[in-house]
Amino acid sequence: MREVRVVSVVDHTWSIGELAEYAGVTVKTVRFYSDRGLLPEAARSAGGHRRYGPEALDRLRLIRSLRALDLPVPDVGRALDQAGALEDILAAQLREVGSRLAALRWREAALQLLRDCAPEERAERLRLLGAVSAPAPPTTAELARFWRRWLPPRLPARLVSTIVEHSVPQPPSDPTPAQVLAFARLHAFTTGPCPGPAYSRPEGRRPDADGRPAVLYDGLLQAHALAAPELRAQRPPRAGEALDCFVAAFADSRDTADTPAFRRQLSAQLATEVRIDRYWQLAAELTDPAQPTPGAAHDWLATALSTQVADEVAA
Repeated sequence: MREVRVVSVVDHTWSIGELAEYAGVTVKTVRFYSDRGLLPEAARSAGGHRRYGPEALDRLRLIRSLRALDLPVPDVGRALDQAGALEDILAAQLREVGSRLAALRWREAALQLLRDCAPEERAERLRLLGAVSAPAPPTTAELARFWRRWLPPRLPARLVSTIVEHSVPQPPSDPTPAQVLAFARLHAFTTGPCPGPAYSRPEGRRPDADGRPAVLYDGLLQAHALAAPELRAQRPPRAGEALDCFVAAFADSRDTADTPAFRRQLSAQLATEVRIDRYWQLAAELTDPAQPTPGAAHDWLATALSTQVADEVAA
């Protein structure tokens, strides 16, 4: 138990009532913070009553300011007694407030989506939103699981994480109603029953295919990164470093040379490749237009290859 000094009532201290009056609070408030150790007593009177020094007034005002920010009492105590704790507490509170605001913005956009749609569309939109209603903003866990199922097995964990990071769009913190709908449809696309070949892996990416898929995907990541500036500049698909890197990814994964014959073969294969265009269309609605999706980069490169092959045949 903390020891308190016993003084006479003429000492330069205040009673609990005087401190409450100076601070503009109730005696109950002062007692509450005192009982929780936030407002130490300076002494006790001869009759055992609490006495507070002038410094208690500044401390009480600081406590009230922190509590006005909705800081929990334990956090207030840490902020008062631990050097540097306030910065950490405020950062955590800001993250929590940001999360709450994002949840409210998602809820607002969802309500607007339902309010503004045609009556015949409402039932479907309610079903889509219901599947991702909690939490808000929605989690991308199902989208990540989709990619982990779709990718070939036995890829290095580092590579899988990188592909998932690039392929899964993060829900915007301040979405439009259209983006809420796009995410709900993307969630439905990745969690619904397999419609058939749309969920099959493309030729050359199946676990039973020849070649080295880790080499392929590493190379594709590099090729997509090289193609991204071309897409941002809105240049048409064309030959160049990005296309060479793209073709090399397939050639290296199969331990073969990048020849005109190989490019013709690869172009024909890509033309019949199973695609998930719907995924990338919806993902593009959720991402910054200045950051092309891997799907858009892949399409640009495949088109550049087919254009090059067609030009060579025509020549």
